[in-house]
Amino acid sequence: MRCFFKAAQRRFSSAAFTLAEVCIGAVIVLIVFGSIYAGLTMSFNATQAARENLRATQVMLERLEGLRLYNWEQLVYSNWMPSTFTAYYFPLTNQNQSPGILYFGTVTFSNVPFPNPAPNYANDLRLVTVTVYWTNTYGTNKIVRTRQMQTLVGRMGLQNYVYYN
Repeated sequence: MRCFFKAAQRRFSSAAFTLAEVCIGAVIVLIVFGSIYAGLTMSFNATQAARENLRATQVMLERLEGLRLYNWEQLVYSNWMPSTFTAYYFPLTNQNQSPGILYFGTVTFSNVPFPNPAPNYANDLRLVTVTVYWTNTYGTNKIVRTRQMQTLVGRMGLQNYVYYN
């Protein structure tokens, strides 16, 4: 029993990794950790872009929902609704945090592009377009993003013109 144990001890004590094996193992570990870091960085950037798009959509919907507060004459014939606006990523009520990304936007009213001949209700229908612009910075690159949403507004309500009620 004792002879067998000494032979096994000698055999294992002389075994070791070569320098090439250690270098290959280190490269594999670096590739694995680099891949994990790159994957996490890309997923955080994708999440931030999704949040920015969601906030831009919220800003556009907020402006379109604000159309309900005005009557037809206020929307079309006067300047009751401002044509430009700004909004922040975070609400300004939070004093402990910076407001984040600044969104610039425009609201435009135009005639609906009907084919000729235009229907009878063409003068009582307007196309409202809300466009939002913002800039985000990835590294040293500044990327300008834009989103746009459109809806139709009618003098007596949308369903009277679209569904002919």
